[in-house]
Amino acid sequence: MSGMLAIYQRELLILRKRLFRQLASMSVSPLLYLVAFGLGMGRGVSVGGHSYLEFLIPGLVAMNSMMQSFAIASEINIARFYWHIFEEIQAAPIRNISYITGEVLAGITRALFSVALIILIAVLSGVSLSYNIYFWFAVVLNSFVFASLAVGLAMLVKSHSDQALLTNFFITPMAFLGGTFFPVDKMPEWAQYILYFLPLTHASKAIRAAALGDPPTFSSYLLLASLGTVLFVLAFHCVNRARE
Repeated sequence: MSGMLAIYQRELLILRKRLFRQLASMSVSPLLYLVAFGLGMGRGVSVGGHSYLEFLIPGLVAMNSMMQSFAIASEINIARFYWHIFEEIQAAPIRNISYITGEVLAGITRALFSVALIILIAVLSGVSLSYNIYFWFAVVLNSFVFASLAVGLAMLVKSHSDQALLTNFFITPMAFLGGTFFPVDKMPEWAQYILYFLPLTHASKAIRAAALGDPPTFSSYLLLASLGTVLFVLAFHCVNRARE
């Protein structure tokens, strides 16, 4: 427990030192998407009986929580390749499970900060949504999935530039295709089948349903929880290999 808290506290100290820059960075993308897609064309567009802004903001929550929780991989790689802190952690009496848990919690924390910013933007934009327990549970599960994925991949890449390639080829396409900006059920049937396998699709569905006050989609919660657990175990395996 002490090892996990030490890792988590280290990441929080880094976040606090860069807090203003981090918050500014977290808010840029949602603001751009809100202006370009929401204010630009969303006033006169309706999706499922709701305004496009009401449809868009939960999608931005899903997308940003994914990207910010996955961004913990960059912090891990900087620590590995430039500061060599991972080597020090290897020599310290910190168990692998404590290291992984601390980093995943740090990723989830970053995601929650970004979601709080989007909610503030939504309130200032005059959009009223429901931020109930199902909403936050879906956000945490989504962040858990991608923070666990980030830790595992951070142990596999050989350089910091390799991490950027993974983001460009996997995370960025998922951000646009996972039901963030448009309803997945409007896509061709073959495309819906493919998008069904993206975790962000289920996260967007669960977060949007909760935010709009619709009945919760428990299958999406179960899938995210199961996938997050599998990725957490795989991250544990990757850390074990990296320390051998």
